[in-house]
Amino acid sequence: MTVFRIREAARLLSVSDDTVRRWIDSGQLASERDDSGRRVVSGTDLAAHLVRSRGGHGDPLARASSARNRFVGIVTEVVSDTVMSQVEMQCGPHRVVSLMSTEAVRELGLEVGSLATAMVKATTVIVETPPAPEAAR
Repeated sequence: MTVFRIREAARLLSVSDDTVRRWIDSGQLASERDDSGRRVVSGTDLAAHLVRSRGGHGDPLARASSARNRFVGIVTEVVSDTVMSQVEMQCGPHRVVSLMSTEAVRELGLEVGSLATAMVKATTVIVETPPAPEAAR
């Protein structure tokens, strides 16, 4: 079973170490002790917490869509030429970059500070994992 130390869990949850400790102390997040006596959070408990706490910003237009991967965020940069534009958004801890026509940028009124939703629908999604520790091999 994969376990995460408090600092690692905090980084994955985009909160401080102290916030994770408060959640553990209040029973919002389960933890256990590893062989060295340090508090750790199991990967399954961390995943369950992430699902429970999804919340955040909802889609500002609340419309139906077949796209399941939605990232609500703030436009942080728009670089345009006469035909194409690159729009960068910060969606929570995630940086999302989209290439689109400059005409679309104008029609959508996208500018730095705009609230927007990036929707991703792809037939290919690549998932990576960190290398296994030497001891586990």
